[in-house]
Amino acid sequence: MERKPATYADLVALPDNVVGELIGGVLHASPRPAGAHAVAGSYLGGVLVAPFVAGQGGPGGWVILDEPELHLGEDVLVPDLAGWHRERLPNARDVVAFTVVPDWVCEVLSPSTKALDRQEKLPIYAREGVRHVWLMDPRARTLEVFRLEGAEYALLATYSGGGYVRVEPFESIELSLEFIWGG
Repeated sequence: MERKPATYADLVALPDNVVGELIGGVLHASPRPAGAHAVAGSYLGGVLVAPFVAGQGGPGGWVILDEPELHLGEDVLVPDLAGWHRERLPNARDVVAFTVVPDWVCEVLSPSTKALDRQEKLPIYAREGVRHVWLMDPRARTLEVFRLEGAEYALLATYSGGGYVRVEPFESIELSLEFIWGG
């Protein structure tokens, strides 16, 4: 018996304590982020906002959002963080679901979502032309940085542990990995 593809109505009907995504007609429901995941995503977003959104100590010119709902073709994805050059998304406040492809996304890997993030979502980001993707694993304390080259991602670097790094597309500032992992 063939299974009927999930719809946006199925996604909206999910309870508030899960994050829902539609990938290839399949509804994926993941638990809300736990401690290490929430800390890494929140701290990274906090570090990027002043220099890249507000222009304080950095170039400004970005819109960076937590868990935006991206409508990419038939797929609905919710990355942990996404960023657009401001000229590509000038009125983010007026948007409910984002159809403009981000310039950067960050997925914070959890045991329950890392296979989905790597195997299902990464190819969609490539298909849609997301230029940079970061995969952060707060438990392993690693940051993988990818750049879209042609139709596929090239792994630019993998950082682990603590220390300071400069990472595309935000290389104009140093990021403290120790801080992002929650010190």
